[in-house]
Amino acid sequence: MNTIAPFSLDFDLITGMCKSGRAKPTQRFVSNMVSQFNDRAAAEAIVRGGDQLLYEFYELSQIPETAGDLKFGTSILYPGKVGDEYFMTKGHFHTILDTGEVYYTLSGRGAMLMETPEGETSLVEMTPGSAVYVPPRWAHRTINTGGEPMVSFFVFRSDAGHDYGTIEQKGYRKLVVERDGKPVMIDNPRWA
Repeated sequence: MNTIAPFSLDFDLITGMCKSGRAKPTQRFVSNMVSQFNDRAAAEAIVRGGDQLLYEFYELSQIPETAGDLKFGTSILYPGKVGDEYFMTKGHFHTILDTGEVYYTLSGRGAMLMETPEGETSLVEMTPGSAVYVPPRWAHRTINTGGEPMVSFFVFRSDAGHDYGTIEQKGYRKLVVERDGKPVMIDNPRWA
């Protein structure tokens, strides 16, 4: 039996922050992701210079991780680059691999980098008002290619879990870097 009563939350459409306090932020800094960037020396220099917040997300933790329930929240990805690689989220597969997820862009500009375990890759642009569907079996990472914070709303089945370890160990097959002022997807020379 479901123990959650109906409710609503107040996510700000521009900042992505939850003012009610029911959803607490999780923050990731460059220091949390040095090994995820191709130019690790540039990442380490940012950390030595005082570190920098890459992104934060607000997720309602009170939703049980049970089939039938949905987790949702907002992600705020800040602008910047490490070397020529845009700021990005850590990225993950779902523990239940056959889980899809939806991201709706509220503000800012970026892209969703996705790949399957077999190596199929996709890069989908994210602009305000666009919804990106991440199919089951696809790892996904959000990348901020603009000059302002990129805010998106996400929703997925609450028992799906997150597999960050596979990405931490192997990385993504592709990187998104700036070339001539524009985002370009290239092969990741560090992919294991």
